Amino acid sequence: MDSGSKPSKPKDENVRTVTCPQCRKPAIYSSENPYRPFCSERCRLIDLGAWASEDYKVPTPVDPNDLNPETPDENEDEDASH
Repeated sequence: MDSGSKPSKPKDENVRTVTCPQCRKPAIYSSENPYRPFCSERCRLIDLGAWASEDYKVPTPVDPNDLNPETPDENEDEDASH
């Protein structure tokens, strides 16, 4: 299969299809589709690029200690020793 082709239709009529997360078209969700859950290599690479450029972010809870660190600034230690 060349890099631009779409997966062939499955032999089994009961193969699961899902919505491509990128273009919203139906995508075959089986081992016959090497790009699953995407419909094509193009959609898979667009999604990968969005993650790489940080368009998508996984939210994490804010730790209050990260906002107000109690450790002294390194420059203050150097000033005190001179």
